[in-house]
Amino acid sequence: MNASVIVNDAPRAKIIAVARSWIGTPFHNLASKKGVGVDCAHFLREVYVEAGVIEPFEIKPYTPQFMLHSDDPKFESYVVRFGEEIAETAVKPGDVVLYKIGRSFCHGAIIVEWPRAIIHAFKSYGRVVESGARESDLLRLKVKFFSKWP
Repeated sequence: MNASVIVNDAPRAKIIAVARSWIGTPFHNLASKKGVGVDCAHFLREVYVEAGVIEPFEIKPYTPQFMLHSDDPKFESYVVRFGEEIAETAVKPGDVVLYKIGRSFCHGAIIVEWPRAIIHAFKSYGRVVESGARESDLLRLKVKFFSKWP
């Protein structure tokens, strides 16, 4: 077996376990408290920090609908902390998927099994959920993928 697969399995499993511990947390813009409220950007940060994969960092305040009016890759500038962009064919559990909503990529989720399952704080569902990657409002959206272990 490839040594990099062995090394990467534990952190990936930890990310999924931590993400699942957030399921049911209400969706709340700009929030980051498990069980109280979180949005998708803060969810990604909190999960990766709690899993010990990245160091904490600041997410500057933003308007909840910035993506409808701006091409600014604000969300993507946070996601580079979760890894490098990868091809869809290279996606594995614990990687991040970004969805383009409006004019920018601004919704992120943690991949459990692409495209069958992702975990995300999704406003449409009103909470953190594990769902299909192409359900509901995610159907037909452009996507990008990022991995800490490309």
